[in-house]
Amino acid sequence: MNFAARLPHSLAAILAGVLAFGALPASVHAQDLKVQHAKGEATVPLKPKKVLAFDLASLDTLNALGVEVAGVPTARFPEYLAKYGSDKYEKVGTLFEPDYEAVNAAEPDLIIVGGRSSAKYEDLAKIALTIDMTVDPKDYVGSVKRNVQLLGRIFDKQAEANAQFARFEESVAALRQEASKAGKGLLVLTTGGKMSAYGPGSRFGLLHSDFGIVPAVEGLATTSHGQAVNAEFILKTNPDWLFVIDRDAATGQGDGAARKVLDNELVAQTTAWKNNQVVYLDPVNWYLIGGGLTAMQASVDQIAKALAKK
Repeated sequence: MNFAARLPHSLAAILAGVLAFGALPASVHAQDLKVQHAKGEATVPLKPKKVLAFDLASLDTLNALGVEVAGVPTARFPEYLAKYGSDKYEKVGTLFEPDYEAVNAAEPDLIIVGGRSSAKYEDLAKIALTIDMTVDPKDYVGSVKRNVQLLGRIFDKQAEANAQFARFEESVAALRQEASKAGKGLLVLTTGGKMSAYGPGSRFGLLHSDFGIVPAVEGLATTSHGQAVNAEFILKTNPDWLFVIDRDAATGQGDGAARKVLDNELVAQTTAWKNNQVVYLDPVNWYLIGGGLTAMQASVDQIAKALAKK
C-alpha cells in the first residue's frame, strides 16, 4: 500500500496537490525557536501570525495571555471563551476530527493539538507545523507550567505568562494548606445515570496530587474512563468531601443529571452529604478545558471557596 493510500482521503488529496508544486514551503527566520513538546522537538517561528488551536487548554491560555488565534474546532466553549463560537474564527473540524480541507485552506503558520486532538498530530503535521500540548496526568501542574511557559516564549508573552502562573501557584499553595485539614475526598464523574470514580494518577488526579485533597480510597483504576462505581461504593468509602463532575452538563446533554444520580438513601448517609460537603465542580473547566490558565485558576478558587465554608 502506498503512502497516500494510508492517509484519510481528504488529507491525501491535499498532499497530492501540495506535492504537485514541490515540497512544502519552508522558511528560516533569525528568531525561530527550538521548542520541546509532547511529541518531540520543533522549530517554531517567534510570534506566528496564523494559528489554529485544536487544544482547548492551549486556547484558554492563549486567550488569557491576549493572543488571538485564527481557527478553532467546533466545540462547547465556556462563557469566557464564547467568542470563539462566532464566525470571526474559522472552524477547522471537531476536537476529535480535523477538517483537513479547512486546515489546508487556512494556510496556518502553527497548529496546536493536545488531549483529544493529540491522535491527529501526525496527519496535521503533514499540512503545517504542529505542536502537541498534551498534559501529563502524572505531573499535571508541572506540565501545565511548561506549556504556559512555552506558549509565553512562542508568542513573546513570557512576563505575562510567568506572572499569571505565579498567581496560580500561590493559590495552589494556599489551597493545599486548607486541604490538608479538610478530611478525605472522593471525585466521581456522572454520565448517563452511571458513575465513575477517579483517584491519584488519573486524568483528574490533580485534585489529590496537586491540590492536596487526601484521597478517600486508594488503588482506583487510572484509565481515562475511571473506575465504575455505585452508591454502595460511595457509602462504603464514606468521604468527608464528595467532588462531582457532571459530564452530561459539560457536553450539553442535560444539566442537573448528577444531582439526580446522587440523590438517594445510600449517598445521603455519607459524611459528605450530611455535612453539605458535596462540590459540583465546573464541568466544562474540568472535563473539556483541563489545563488552561483560566480554567485551572477557576478550579482552585472554587475548591478553596468550598473548603472555606466548612
